[in-house]
Amino acid sequence: MRFFPRVKTPSLTDVRGRVPRPEQVQPVSGPPPIALNDPRRADDAVPFGLRVAAGVSWRVLLVAAALYLLGQIIGRTSTVVIPVAVALLLTSLLMPAAVFLNHKLRFPRALAAITTLLGALAILIGLLYFAGNQVVVGVSQLSGQVEQGVNQIQNWLRDGPLAGPQISQAIDQGRNWVQSNAGPLTSGAVSGAVTAGNLVVATIMALFAIFFFLSDGDRMWAWFVRLAPKEIRSPIHEAGRRGWVTLSSYVKTQVIVAAVDAVLIGLGAFLLGLPLVVPLALIVFFSAAIPVVGAVVSGALAVILALVVQGPLIALAMMGVVLAVQQIEGNLLQPILMSKAVSLHPLATILGVAVGSYLFGIVGALFAVPVLAVTNTVVLYLNGHDKFPMLDQNASVLTNSAKELTGDKHAPKDEESPPAPGGDSPASGR
Repeated sequence: MRFFPRVKTPSLTDVRGRVPRPEQVQPVSGPPPIALNDPRRADDAVPFGLRVAAGVSWRVLLVAAALYLLGQIIGRTSTVVIPVAVALLLTSLLMPAAVFLNHKLRFPRALAAITTLLGALAILIGLLYFAGNQVVVGVSQLSGQVEQGVNQIQNWLRDGPLAGPQISQAIDQGRNWVQSNAGPLTSGAVSGAVTAGNLVVATIMALFAIFFFLSDGDRMWAWFVRLAPKEIRSPIHEAGRRGWVTLSSYVKTQVIVAAVDAVLIGLGAFLLGLPLVVPLALIVFFSAAIPVVGAVVSGALAVILALVVQGPLIALAMMGVVLAVQQIEGNLLQPILMSKAVSLHPLATILGVAVGSYLFGIVGALFAVPVLAVTNTVVLYLNGHDKFPMLDQNASVLTNSAKELTGDKHAPKDEESPPAPGGDSPASGR
């Protein structure tokens, strides 16, 4: 008896018959295997998304390297770059006066430039002289009040609601630190004198740059534009004109806002009976050149002065004045005065000031916002978005306001046609 059926063993002939012949095998669909001598491009095997990401990455790294190199060059040549940059800012502010003297009163270019520069210097020196007299007179009267106020603050810290051994220990440590570091502080004063000498040299350089920008700015700009190839001279010139409008609008607006802040905070300090009102107002005015940060620092200085001289209640009142002025600036002055010429988001302003101060200190904080504003305008124009369309419709960089150039107002019909590159330059009085 068999439990399994008998299986017939296939013969060799049957097995060979089952294997298909080479000409009977159907080709398999798909790419052929990669060989060492494969004629296809290797880039074809890389996914498209990865190729795009790689292209963007190396371009970003290249731009970052270029910016880093530019920052290193600026840092090593800061003694020249900073005075010239300051001169550009002040030139954009003084240009309307030079244009008025040259166009309306028919002053020669050089005479209009030197008259404008000397007039601005006379106003600045007069304000500083008046403030210096206030400081000399006020400090002698203020020394006793300051000492008394500091003692009151120390007593309040020792015996007040925040009293404790840590507060007393911190006060004692502060006194000991000042006594033990008297020598380094003195040497720091000497190095400050050296810095003051460098500041004098930079000021003289900036004054010369302002004079030549006012008198020959258009010729300088024309020479710069002619360095570029002919195909891109016109875009460079038009982008530069729009960047100059943005810079001028920013500087004029900052000056107006700084003046209003200085007058209101100075008036509040005067009504509260604080000393050194004029020097305090000048500090507020000059510190407003740094957006956001300058207003906070100058306001804190006014509050500290009130605390030391008049006590906590007057200090709280001064803080209320400073906060009210900041609200007026942020909610009333900036939206009205700052037109579309400087359309930067507040977050961009804060981040720009923070990055600029981190990289270049107070100088970076001063120039961060104008650099961002000008760069934004220039890049938008080169990409097809013109923020000042009236410049192509017989309007002038130097005689029309920023609102007119943005199209908010009708441009005058009697303006001359737009000049060729070099005729209506960003640093020109003509």
